[in-house]
Amino acid sequence: MRGLLRFVSASVISLATFSGAFAGERTFGPFAVSDANPDVIALNGDIDVNSGLNFRRALQAAPNAKLVTLNSPGGNVQMGLLIADDIHQRKLATYIPKESKCLSACSFVFLAGNERKVDGALGVHQISSDSPDLVGAQLAISDIIEVLNRFGTPVDVMHVMFKTPPDDMHIFSQDEVDKYKLNRTAQEQSTTPTIVDVPVAVAGQDSDQKPSDANLLGDGPTSPSAPDTKQQAKLSTLDEFTRRPNRIAIYTGLDLFGDDISSQRVADASECAQRCLIMDGQCKAFTYNANPKIKRGPNCFLKSNAGRADGNSVAFSGRFLSGAEADPSAITLGTIDPQSALFDDLDLPGGDLSRRPERSAKTPLECRLACIDEKQCVAFTYIKPKKECWLKGALGTPMPGKGMVSGLKKLERFAPAKIISLD
Repeated sequence: MRGLLRFVSASVISLATFSGAFAGERTFGPFAVSDANPDVIALNGDIDVNSGLNFRRALQAAPNAKLVTLNSPGGNVQMGLLIADDIHQRKLATYIPKESKCLSACSFVFLAGNERKVDGALGVHQISSDSPDLVGAQLAISDIIEVLNRFGTPVDVMHVMFKTPPDDMHIFSQDEVDKYKLNRTAQEQSTTPTIVDVPVAVAGQDSDQKPSDANLLGDGPTSPSAPDTKQQAKLSTLDEFTRRPNRIAIYTGLDLFGDDISSQRVADASECAQRCLIMDGQCKAFTYNANPKIKRGPNCFLKSNAGRADGNSVAFSGRFLSGAEADPSAITLGTIDPQSALFDDLDLPGGDLSRRPERSAKTPLECRLACIDEKQCVAFTYIKPKKECWLKGALGTPMPGKGMVSGLKKLERFAPAKIISLD
């Protein structure tokens, strides 16, 4: 096993060499620019009085930027409008990833996008201030209307914004995202002026309030499908960011079982990853059989999806991630490792979950998977001559059993051993 682990470690190093070293990141206030993604500027944090200048510094650091990703609770209204104006002038795309939020002043930044897409939470409300300056409030609202009008913002969105109290937050539902056409491709950019009545001022022009019990929609459905690729030879900025893989999450001891589109013989895990990557997005994941004792047959399995996660100590798997996907978190699985938890010619008498064998399982593999899927199952015994699968809720005393296969189940935690940049 130590030799296998050394082999897997060498494969990780090989993959890292294939993908390139991790790139550096430069920050300018709440904005970040990564050398790995020089066409993307990330906003993470409050928009304060220095954010307008910091955004221009980020633009200087990323002169070829095409996209701004957003995750901010809001902040200073004037700075939000200035940043939004820069985005509009440069025709940058804006994107709110899943599990991210863009609230209040951040919404101005989002609405400025030449292309824009919300997969996370977009929230709006009235501006707020501790000062009862009615004239200042009217001027601030006038600025907001003038800027949003240039962005082609739907009038209904403005109405929602100005009708929501400053101590509340309206989070747009997916139905509203579709209804108000908040998602927009470059071809759909509107130049039609928006006309909106100025509401009675209730606030000034400083920092935004946070939502109290607002439901931040972090897992909403994605936007309507992109234009036909036959009509649009090149992917748009947003489509490229949300579709193309830019990272691999690497797992050791985890088999992504099923969903195979191809099985091949390759020299190592790095070559398996490359075979998947060159399939123009058709291949989403791979599993490499890292057992050096297996000299023949396919050892690289390319997959249309991540498949079913299954524990296997000789498996080495990778899942490709797009810019729209967050780094995967750890998962806990019930596993029966085919290498270390299966025993030939062994019976586990007693402890059966049922008086009858499992009807859906006709092979040892199906019996193993049936036990994994059944929460109450702690082990199984498969009788080959009878093709019977017996799921166990308790362990009996092991006994010799010719023609039998038994397996023991345990809980295991799997986290990515490494997440490697492809840029």
